[in-house]
Amino acid sequence: MKEVVVKCPATVANLVCGFDILGMALKEPYDIMKLKLIDEPKVVITNKDDYNLPTEAEKNVAGVVLLSIMEKLGGNIGFEVEIEKQIKPGSGLGSSAASAAGAAVAANLLLDNRFTKDELVQFAMNGEKLASGVKHADNITPCITGGVTLIRSIHPLDIVPLNSPSLFVTVVHPQIEVKTSDARQILRKEVLLKDAIKQWGNIAGLVAGFEKGDTDLIGRSLEDVIIEPVRSILIPGFDEIKTRSKEAGALGGGISGSGPSIFMLSTNEATAKSVEAIMQEVFQRLGIDYKTYVTSIAQEGVSEISTK
Repeated sequence: MKEVVVKCPATVANLVCGFDILGMALKEPYDIMKLKLIDEPKVVITNKDDYNLPTEAEKNVAGVVLLSIMEKLGGNIGFEVEIEKQIKPGSGLGSSAASAAGAAVAANLLLDNRFTKDELVQFAMNGEKLASGVKHADNITPCITGGVTLIRSIHPLDIVPLNSPSLFVTVVHPQIEVKTSDARQILRKEVLLKDAIKQWGNIAGLVAGFEKGDTDLIGRSLEDVIIEPVRSILIPGFDEIKTRSKEAGALGGGISGSGPSIFMLSTNEATAKSVEAIMQEVFQRLGIDYKTYVTSIAQEGVSEISTK
């Protein structure tokens, strides 16, 4: 195999209460990446979109992942990569993770799957470090494995796949930018013990809810008393959307990653579409452009579309 095209799914990190440790893959939106193996030790990047992302490998999320793979392999191996982003950078939907995970998985396909999924996550985290300054895996892991994942530990890496009931996901991406690095800077460095105890209960409840397929427990556990109260001030209309979505029957939801996207989980498509209408109405009234998706949890991560 000399060339491969892959589809790289958007992801929702944190799942409200699980900051940096929980994430899930979405069926929509997704990026398309084409990777070609070359016999020169270099990375050549071409963007097929209008986001003007860097094409120098050292400054590009996919580029640094491929460079780390090349460093591991040695020899005269290099890559040409074309990236068509449909997940807007700065959306809170794992745009950088899609590039990083897509590069790692596509390169592995070209290299006869010589690396394990855990090794691919390690490579891809180099891209997240470039994007946000931190090696976090809550977007990377579900993007590679699909479904819902728990990152029990980064050092050493310990990934726990979780069961995921058949849920609908409504997402609104207001067309404002919240940089992950900025959204991390405003977080409190210390938390009260009583808040930590409440958060631990919600994380445990959410994991148990996924494992048991208990949607009521999932809904009760979608509460964040540490991160969301700080970050939500960056997103106009957040509180209204969350309150009205739950009144309309959504299980709950919150900020997707560092924002500005907001996600809500529902047990049926009719509720998910009602939530979409609420999101649209709020941002129309606020005069903010937006894009919405009614989708579901992707059980497959980065996947091969075609090969040569």
